Amino acid sequence: MTATTVTPQDAKTRKSPGPGKGQTAQKRPMTAGRVGLQAFLIVMALVWLFPVFFAVVSSFRDYSYTAQHGYVSFGGFTIQNYVQAYQQANFAHTLANSAMITIPAVLLTLFLSCCIAFVVSRFNFKFNLALLGLFTAANLLPPQALLIPVFRMFKAINVPYWISDSGTLLNSYYGLIAVNVAFQTGFCAFVLSNYMKTLPRELYESAVVDGASVTRQFFQLTLPLCRPPLAALATLEVTWIYNEFFWATVLLSSGDKYPVTSSLNNLRGQFFTDNNLVAAGSVLVALPTLIVFFALQKQFVSGLTLGATKG
Repeated sequence: MTATTVTPQDAKTRKSPGPGKGQTAQKRPMTAGRVGLQAFLIVMALVWLFPVFFAVVSSFRDYSYTAQHGYVSFGGFTIQNYVQAYQQANFAHTLANSAMITIPAVLLTLFLSCCIAFVVSRFNFKFNLALLGLFTAANLLPPQALLIPVFRMFKAINVPYWISDSGTLLNSYYGLIAVNVAFQTGFCAFVLSNYMKTLPRELYESAVVDGASVTRQFFQLTLPLCRPPLAALATLEVTWIYNEFFWATVLLSSGDKYPVTSSLNNLRGQFFTDNNLVAAGSVLVALPTLIVFFALQKQFVSGLTLGATKG
């Protein structure tokens, strides 16, 4: 065996190891491009946050004070706008209506989307991609283009009176749930199918060897692995369906069944509108979606990135 010696020059030419424990990595140099990008992002963040900040601040200010001193002033803070908005807009009733529409619609959308994505991603047949495209096509058409056909179809479908007072799908929660599920299933199926394609096939091959049926593979293997994207989609779907008001105005004719988004119309006066009161009502309407987002924040971020790339 021959011994090798390391000269000081050789030691200098060797690459230094990466930062170990207790050491910090060197920061990237601040080039002109990075400075411009950071400045652009800060400006865009302020532009997006300013309307929200202005609405929240205005919701705590008295209308008579802002009418006299203007909105560019300091003072007149009160919480009476929230108390009055909650009572005048009947938030307790309309929020319950939104819950009766949103919760079943989100659950049905996610379950049906999982079924479609599982079939498309795990089975190869002739119309595989065509089936996925058929469900996704529902998101390509604007709802306004389908207003008249959907309205006539729901009017022609007869249902028992215990489902709807009108004897049709009009003016019923079931019709509004059905139309939301129909329009949201395609997007969720597309996202879930891309994620399910990244799951190792060895897992399903092992399940088949152990005698697991297709139903068991779906409920006990696929669904538990799809928790991150399901949490992300649940956050999005709750926001979209909860804030949806177009189909509610078309399919509902009874005011006692309107969702919470319609309650803001009750805050508008006949001759003038108290913008501070409307701002307080808007904050109250947005609170449930904010709670859902912060509760599922980690799953929402991870669910959007998982399945983005395959392999």
